[in-house]
Amino acid sequence: MQNSTKNPRVIAIILGGGKGTRLYPLTKERSKPAVPFGGKYRIVDIPISNCINSGYRKIYLLTQFNSASLHHHITNSYNFDNFSGGFVEILAAEQTLEHSGWFEGTADAVRKNLIHFKSQNPTHYIILSGDQLYRMNLKKFMDSHIESGADITIATTAVNRHDASGFGIMQIDSKNKITAFQEKPAPTLNIDDWKIPKAARGDLPPEKEYLASMGIYIFNADAMEEALDNSYTDFGKEIIPKSIKTKKVSSYIFDGYWEDIGTIRSFYEATLDLTTYNPAFNLYNAEEPIYTHMRNLPPSKINGAMIENSLTSEGCVITKATLKRTVIGVRSIIENGTEMNGVITMGADFYETDDEKAENAKKGIPNVGIGKNCKIATTIIDKDARIGDDCQINVSGKKYDDGDHGMFYSTDGIIVIRKGAVIPSGTII
Repeated sequence: MQNSTKNPRVIAIILGGGKGTRLYPLTKERSKPAVPFGGKYRIVDIPISNCINSGYRKIYLLTQFNSASLHHHITNSYNFDNFSGGFVEILAAEQTLEHSGWFEGTADAVRKNLIHFKSQNPTHYIILSGDQLYRMNLKKFMDSHIESGADITIATTAVNRHDASGFGIMQIDSKNKITAFQEKPAPTLNIDDWKIPKAARGDLPPEKEYLASMGIYIFNADAMEEALDNSYTDFGKEIIPKSIKTKKVSSYIFDGYWEDIGTIRSFYEATLDLTTYNPAFNLYNAEEPIYTHMRNLPPSKINGAMIENSLTSEGCVITKATLKRTVIGVRSIIENGTEMNGVITMGADFYETDDEKAENAKKGIPNVGIGKNCKIATTIIDKDARIGDDCQINVSGKKYDDGDHGMFYSTDGIIVIRKGAVIPSGTII
């Protein structure tokens, strides 16, 4: 295929990920891209917004696990006008005459959907991850790819030697051509020969001497088809190393903020960083907004609260509570006397009526939200949770082993209250 350099026809492919075990239990009933983030968004809004802000509006989202919530969000959020030709379309694993199984990996997922992509007659593909937090001008990425004359370009980020052991590491020459790749080099392995050449360093921090793959790629369309003409299932471990030997593969060094929020700890820290004075990820960029579902909710009502370094989403009712370093999701109800520090609440999908509250009270079931005089710290509260009065969560000093503890889940010192959980009044966790 002749690749267009002046007017590339670009298809964006967002990889929805697998079972999302590292984000469990947030992924118990939803896929990773559908996990709520920042009070009012979903993780998938990040890569989709990067595409839209860069002028790329033909977007496919590949997923196969717990996709109902994601389908609902995409359908309600991304409706382009008839004149733009844009779309966000979910492609879930499907049975056909050619294949009948699940997606076996990132490359396998793209391969099985090539028939859908080809109908758009693309010249280039951008492949993005569905569970990363970053802002990238994908147009600049594409321009760099075309200018380099590469078949494939990999977005890379500079890391120090300690962090290099957790990534696929690239070796490049002075012109940013990738000459070799190795997956997660052992901490004791000497990789001094893999340091970034001085000619390619620019203004990178001196301690960050190695290039890690971000799992973000641009392929020329013909290069994509050739790279997938095999049985390999994964881009990072198989397709990319093989392509480096047979294709011109370049590195695009990205020096902005980038965080893989694929674990509970990284998700928690990245979300709470939004509450700082100068967050690494800025939600308040009017020229590059983060798009999401427009819910038409009322403004939040604050009935005499002390709120410090926190985010409150729309539709909340907060009464005489104390909130520090806390992110409050949509429709959150927080009652009188409750104190929260380092807490992420994902809010609720609905408001309860007075009749529903009365009926639940007869059964001893708390209202949706957080009751009176609770003390909660270092906790993620998933959607539609019911926390009664006088509860204490993660403030007693008690340590829990990582794993499932019935009403809650513990990981790395963070308590996760499950979606729809009922925590009776007076509970101490």
